[in-house]
Amino acid sequence: MANTPSSPVRVRFCPSPTGNPHVGLVRTALFNWAYARHTGGTMVFRIEDTDAARDSEESYHQLLDSLRWLGLDWDEGPEVGGPHAPYRQSERMDLYKDVAEKLLAAGHAYHCYCTTEELDARRDAARAAGKPSGYDGHCRELTDEQVAAYVAEGRPAIVRFRMPDEAITFTDLVRGEITVQPENVPDYGIVRANGAPLYTLVNPVDDALMEITHVLRGEDLLSSTPRQIALYRALIDLGVAHSIPAFGHLPYVMGEGNKKLSKRDPQASLNIYRERGFLPEGLLNYLSLLGWSFSADQDIFTIPELIEKFDVADVNANPARFDLKKAESINADHIRLLDPKAFAEACEPWLTAPHANWAPEDFDRAAWEAIAPHAQTRVTVLSDITANVDFLFLKEPVEDEASWTKAMKGDPAALLTTARANLEAANWSDPESLKNAVLTAGEAHGLKLGKAQAPVRVAVTGRTVGLPLFESLEILGKDKTLTRIDAALAKLAA
Repeated sequence: MANTPSSPVRVRFCPSPTGNPHVGLVRTALFNWAYARHTGGTMVFRIEDTDAARDSEESYHQLLDSLRWLGLDWDEGPEVGGPHAPYRQSERMDLYKDVAEKLLAAGHAYHCYCTTEELDARRDAARAAGKPSGYDGHCRELTDEQVAAYVAEGRPAIVRFRMPDEAITFTDLVRGEITVQPENVPDYGIVRANGAPLYTLVNPVDDALMEITHVLRGEDLLSSTPRQIALYRALIDLGVAHSIPAFGHLPYVMGEGNKKLSKRDPQASLNIYRERGFLPEGLLNYLSLLGWSFSADQDIFTIPELIEKFDVADVNANPARFDLKKAESINADHIRLLDPKAFAEACEPWLTAPHANWAPEDFDRAAWEAIAPHAQTRVTVLSDITANVDFLFLKEPVEDEASWTKAMKGDPAALLTTARANLEAANWSDPESLKNAVLTAGEAHGLKLGKAQAPVRVAVTGRTVGLPLFESLEILGKDKTLTRIDAALAKLAA
């Protein structure tokens, strides 16, 4: 029996701790979390760590840290606990062994003694005959004598689940009704020959024992759903499960070349976005749009708005393309939405950490807080802030020869000499006075403001583009500004 709409929603996020978290994984976590929060349901965080060869404690802690950074909290799981603990599969092995024994005893599963070579030979023969090449049920109905002979040979045996000889139909929350014929879903292994349980067993068993009502996961797992539904029916028969969860398979996230985004793709790693200074709100806003939309005319929204609006029924089945430029644009919009004080605090890790050009003690918090409102409208990710305001903390501006060449045309020394004199006499508490000083210097040399301010900007900041110049000069201060203009004049004269 399936869950009724009135059942309290219980979703789960169950990654394996292998490698760095990737954005496709985060999208799955987000959709589960948003659906739980939208419905007032429960978010279960479970760790699938039965593969000792690939799993690592470092990845486990990275998963927890990443979810916390994103603000995706969980109601049951590691470090939180809950009524179905433990939430790490490596600590639940006795449960899986018990269920496997019950499945064997009830005839829902059987021991398979086929060797790899035998399986390969029969698959090749089936393919050559134009038949399905899945497991052919060779060990399904072994006699006691045949089993005894295999045991006497010392053959190891895996445990296979016995699939029903009938079509399986289910309604996918994203894709609608799906029917799979029995010849396309052969009996499958659930326990290795060494007794280790396989994903095909532990995942549904955990979902059953943790009373999961909705399984929202990637499209790549769609083919395993008929097998799991059959297993659920067996678990219900054994009293292990009470109902079959609703399944929703989320669309693929596509990367470069219209290929499925994989862990190996450079733009897939969550750490890249965190290190670049994406806001959690900005990244989650973008990832939610990979297969779902807030409305036809609105792409920017807050997390509370996402929770209010999100419904898995609105997820699109078509593949979604990861667009880095759009992700950056959305993040920039979220930066603009920050309270100015929150923006200043969010940027500080990039300004107070050891830097190639200045030490943490060179950071001037008063100067930073003064210029932060001007910077907030100009950065796409928080790490952009360094190049925008480094001139405030450096003893000398970064030397960018391309900017120097571009700005120092005509007779820059004459312009800078006049501008320096005007600036020395200007009112340094008024950016408009500083602007007039450079404007009149330009007029004296037949230049409009844009051409006149370029040499001043490069002399003071090292770059041709940046924050509003005259507000920047005011914050930098008169002495430092004039000293840098003098250094530029000396370089021109050399």
